[in-house]
Amino acid sequence: MQSISPEESAFEPPPQILFTLGDRQYSLLKKATMSSQSSMTTSTSGLSYPSIFQLNLEIPSFFMSYRWWEDEATTVFWAFDIQEISRVIQFGLFRDENFPRTSLCARNVDTIDTFLIALSEPHEYQLLGNLSHIQRVEEILRRSSISPFQAIPWSWLPPQSSPILDAREIATAIEAESHFHFRQVAFEEFVRAALGYTAVFVEWFLQQHTALYIILRDHLSAYPEDIAVYTEVEKHLRSRSPFAHRALAHCLLAVQPGGNRDMPKLNTAGFEFIAGPIQALFKDQPGRLTAMLKMLSVLAIRFRRQYIHPPTMDWKTPFDTSIPFLDDYLESTSPTDLARSMRGLDEHHFAELTPKNLIAEDAAVKQLQIQWRALSDSVWECCAALPDLIPYLQECALSLLTTRNYHSLTAIIKGLHTYSIFTTRAAKTATAQGNLITLEALIPQEILTLMSPAENFAAYRQHYQKFPGIPFLTPHIHDHKQNGESALQPVFQYLQSTQ
Repeated sequence: MQSISPEESAFEPPPQILFTLGDRQYSLLKKATMSSQSSMTTSTSGLSYPSIFQLNLEIPSFFMSYRWWEDEATTVFWAFDIQEISRVIQFGLFRDENFPRTSLCARNVDTIDTFLIALSEPHEYQLLGNLSHIQRVEEILRRSSISPFQAIPWSWLPPQSSPILDAREIATAIEAESHFHFRQVAFEEFVRAALGYTAVFVEWFLQQHTALYIILRDHLSAYPEDIAVYTEVEKHLRSRSPFAHRALAHCLLAVQPGGNRDMPKLNTAGFEFIAGPIQALFKDQPGRLTAMLKMLSVLAIRFRRQYIHPPTMDWKTPFDTSIPFLDDYLESTSPTDLARSMRGLDEHHFAELTPKNLIAEDAAVKQLQIQWRALSDSVWECCAALPDLIPYLQECALSLLTTRNYHSLTAIIKGLHTYSIFTTRAAKTATAQGNLITLEALIPQEILTLMSPAENFAAYRQHYQKFPGIPFLTPHIHDHKQNGESALQPVFQYLQSTQ
């Protein structure tokens, strides 16, 4: 069991409240909270401060009379697809935390052994073979669960009171600390919180912003001359972390009752930008748990790209949960069927493209390039989250080549190539020119040769001369810049033949 220091236990999160409130109730509770901001009291146990954050108020109201995913989770646990079982454990969309354990313990020894082997590397087989049935179940649970929670307390403290304090620098430092704590919260926890389940990571995040409120209130009570500076800090925070902003805003209202009349209303659910889109997924796609968990697995990759790795945080724009490519994959019956669907979509996108568009490289061309990049990124995200999808995509790529859909073909190749870069293990080969790193061969050789980027995709452009189709625009546009309009003639001829 993880030990917790006295400093951390002071802000240990309380149990999750499993209900949500409407906007009116939220507003009324906020008014009640704000009216009590000046009531700092003492007791035999120490100072008491008002609690300004409650998770159920930071999540948009969400109610479904039938939580279909809980029933489907039971069905998954009695099936034989360990990857689906593992994803159910990963996201934990059930109220009884012992549900996965009791379900797996009820399976026979051979089934559990098969499950564990599927989640293990060959060099682990001998060691795992010595485990008891219950130990193997626990190992499956461990390998399928998100990383254990580590309670990292808030660490930013107000700078020493001074006439030369910089409000913008203080706001930037508070924002950075708030973003740091957001990074500690797993995407799976936000999914759980959005659906009303216990979410310890998210509760802890809110507790740290309560700590910020207490820190600021103590500081401004001791140094009232800094109130003017922190009034400016509040203005800078309005476009940044809503949680840090609310902590400071409530603090200013407490230490200066009646002031700050231009302060914006503080009744917006802070996690609406992430929880709202997740809730919409479950409302819009009922009865598809296995597909939903695949979507969530891909979105977990996107979440890390959008919120964890970047140096700055967008707290306002709703999280984009659309994955058109994955939707097409889930609805397809075979790689050939997926390629057929992609061709139909691409034909629609290219239908209005004219030679004039290509020569000018106007908005229509730019939009097609944006779509290509989005498809490429989506393929990479899907491969990173669902590696079992790769053979399906390899077959799809061959079908795209056969049907001469070079637009989607190259996007898939780019996505597979990106995935191979990020998953390559250290395996160097010494040559006369130095060490070489060989990427995993995920792209069929015949396509790899054809789509080599050497000399502006010379092999592809030569192939296109003989077998025109839906074009991969980038090399054609580069060729046009170097050699004039004549370089675009094969593309012009194809477009005219389809109109």
